[in-house]
Amino acid sequence: MTIRDVARASGVHVSTVSRTFSAAHLVNAQTRSRVLAAADELGYRPNRAARALSTRRTGNLGLIVADIANPFFPPLIKAAQSQARARDYHVFVADTDEQARVEEELVRSMAKQVDGALLVAPRLSNRVIAELGRDVPFVLVNRRVSGLPGVLMDVAAGARQALEHLAGLGHREVAVLTGPRASWTSQEMVRAAEACAGEHGLRLHRIGPNPPTEEGGAASADEVVASGVSAVLAYNDMVAVGLVQRVERLGLTVPADLSVVGVDNTHAARYFRPALTTVDMPVAAAGRGAIDLLLQAVTTGEPPGTVSLDTRLVVRDSTARR
Repeated sequence: MTIRDVARASGVHVSTVSRTFSAAHLVNAQTRSRVLAAADELGYRPNRAARALSTRRTGNLGLIVADIANPFFPPLIKAAQSQARARDYHVFVADTDEQARVEEELVRSMAKQVDGALLVAPRLSNRVIAELGRDVPFVLVNRRVSGLPGVLMDVAAGARQALEHLAGLGHREVAVLTGPRASWTSQEMVRAAEACAGEHGLRLHRIGPNPPTEEGGAASADEVVASGVSAVLAYNDMVAVGLVQRVERLGLTVPADLSVVGVDNTHAARYFRPALTTVDMPVAAAGRGAIDLLLQAVTTGEPPGTVSLDTRLVVRDSTARR
């Protein structure tokens, strides 16, 4: 079966069939559905190699994350892959292990094999990110760089909600466990927490930077206890879990002695005991939205803008009245 057979069966021009498989967003939904139904009935599959020669596109996208073992990333990866597959693109996933040098190497090597890439929570400097943007179109997730497209999850609003929640429970001494030094998310959390603390008369203790892992949370526990705070906002759920486990071994009880708030709303937050109060991050929506922005850049050559997604505080059992 050829593209002409699909065109005849669906009653459209050959060019419309071609656009359906190479730039689906340029074809209206009703026509696209008719073409895809005809292709499915005829058993037609586009020749990716031929399409790459004619369009100078590979049909492949890159997706680079800081740590694939972090439960924050898999739902985003799954959503991005599903969205790309619906647009007849494949996604190559790579993990940098939180290393900026590895991240740069991966972007440069992928640039020769993909039409564009997603950089999720990159640790690179703004200067290097801007340089890499000249090699391959990409979209940033949870990183703001002037002039580059991105999808941001409004962690600042989430941090503010967390601090307001803790203030409402009567807490006055609060620690913020920061993440990696180069993390945009960590910087946004601290900025919002400091502003909110000033408005609500809270004394804020900044502890970190910390690795974004359970081990990082556990390592910060002694400093948290020594600070005398009654509540903590942790960089992510993994850090929060590690902190809770360690402070309980030190003889404290959560939330009776120490209230703890995480960020991300991962499975760990739901099933850990006590269940974590946490900031819900719309990771699946971010994955889908980032793919849409990236394909807009790939197919039109025009850089899209930046999209910001709302976050919300989910109150569970790890916070209590002071």
